[in-house]
Amino acid sequence: MVSRHVNAAIPVIVVTLAIVVLWYVGAALLNLSWEKSVAERNGTAPSTIEMLRNTMHQERPVLPAPHQVVSEIIDTTIHKKITSKRSLIYHAGITLSSSMLGFLMGTLLGIVLAVIIVYNDALNKSLLPWIIASQTIPILAIAPMIIVVLNAVGIQGLLPKAFISMYLSFFPVAVGMVKGLNSPSSSHLDLMRTYSASSWQTFLKLRLPTSLPFLFTSMKVAVAISVVGAIVAELPTGAVAGLGARLLAGSYYGQTVQIWSALVVASVLAALLVVIVGWLGDFVNRRMGLAHG
Repeated sequence: MVSRHVNAAIPVIVVTLAIVVLWYVGAALLNLSWEKSVAERNGTAPSTIEMLRNTMHQERPVLPAPHQVVSEIIDTTIHKKITSKRSLIYHAGITLSSSMLGFLMGTLLGIVLAVIIVYNDALNKSLLPWIIASQTIPILAIAPMIIVVLNAVGIQGLLPKAFISMYLSFFPVAVGMVKGLNSPSSSHLDLMRTYSASSWQTFLKLRLPTSLPFLFTSMKVAVAISVVGAIVAELPTGAVAGLGARLLAGSYYGQTVQIWSALVVASVLAALLVVIVGWLGDFVNRRMGLAHG
């Protein structure tokens, strides 16, 4: 068991190290032009090695080095109170609350739409194309409109951001559940008819259990997208709290290290949520005897 986990972690570690190396190389190349311009203005001629060393410690680099981002994350998580407006934990919590609400609403909406599509052939032909077409609209274009409309009817605060997350997260759940509900073989469906099972019994005893692996796989995609939706929803509102607000503040004042630290925290948050949903899916599948290996 331990060796299996170690073998699974090796590719992740190798890819992570490769990303870090490429990140350092990119930071050095992108920040080098600033060091050259500084040297020209000062009339100095530092060596290339010295300029490359300086690219790793610029106050406002084009691309911050990994250690600068890590240092910023440590400073804004460990060294700041959770209730502080400068704490990334505080801002991540704001984003997490709206993304989780949107994820839950999107999951519920996706399941309901999938059931309707599977059990109604007319809606399958008419509704599914519209569901697919809805995802072709850029979220950056539709997010401000949704927020303005909801504000006009008195819906403010957490819900508008949650609706954006729901808009993004319902699609993979709906598509995954449609595939899962249609996954039982014709022989299994014929067997249920032989037992004179009703549509409701067939749904509970056959279609729903066999759809669970598809559901949790799609939920892992949906929960990651819900975080993106929450961050995007914070941008047009000029939010003062949330990871989107940190991105806005960083862009206003040219604090690229702050921007990248918020991006990394958002990525870690999404990854943790995906892992949690994966664990939950494995637990449910084992309890229902659907796990393999």
